[in-house]
Amino acid sequence: MQQRSAKYAIGQIVRHRFFPFRGVVIDVDPVYSNTEEWYQSIPEEVRPSKDQPFYHLLAENEDSYYVAYVSEQNLQPDTSGEPVGHPQIGEFFNELRDGMYVPRQQARH
Repeated sequence: MQQRSAKYAIGQIVRHRFFPFRGVVIDVDPVYSNTEEWYQSIPEEVRPSKDQPFYHLLAENEDSYYVAYVSEQNLQPDTSGEPVGHPQIGEFFNELRDGMYVPRQQARH
């Protein structure tokens, strides 16, 4: 499998191409790194290839907040300019600046 560099950065706000949710990137896996069971649960006609970046998002839709795991091919930039209302934003980011969330500095041990 050939690795590609990630198109979206930590702190960037994105939306799903097909489903009505958006979120902020909190982590990136260079290739698929979830369980095979989870992968097989995706309907085959929309199942993405594993050899692309996958993004962990603090996601929101009209009804709830959750953490999503989404392939790069199924994301696009969110251009609404609206902040993400996920209650865990403050655990990962300090502020929203110029359309990007600024990551908190991680404590060094």
